[in-house]
Amino acid sequence: MLQKLVDELRKVVAFKETTAPGDVVLIAADNPRLLVYALVQAIEPDPGHKDKWWNVHMHLLTVPPRETVWTLREPQFTGREIFTMGGEERFLQAVRIGASSEGDREQAGRKEASPSAKPFRRLK
Repeated sequence: MLQKLVDELRKVVAFKETTAPGDVVLIAADNPRLLVYALVQAIEPDPGHKDKWWNVHMHLLTVPPRETVWTLREPQFTGREIFTMGGEERFLQAVRIGASSEGDREQAGRKEASPSAKPFRRLK
């Protein structure tokens, strides 16, 4: 089940609560088993739908890279909702580049607070 994979991902990936152009998103699927990053190029209202549907333009960071557009609601492209495409579950959420999981951030905070940690100083 995809929810179990998403729960595991939340332990090791630092996700953002919002998604905007320029963000890197993680896409997960069960069938076929898929875990891939994509770069969000644009998010535009979908003119074919009246209610809060958006065209999310992405470059899948695969070999070779591929362009795609998914029509999604905001909860679907911000990781708040697992959705289906072609009858198969999908998950998409932006990641914090340079940040690690919550547990790693807490551990790093403890290291910085340790007496042996020295602050950076400017060299002239």
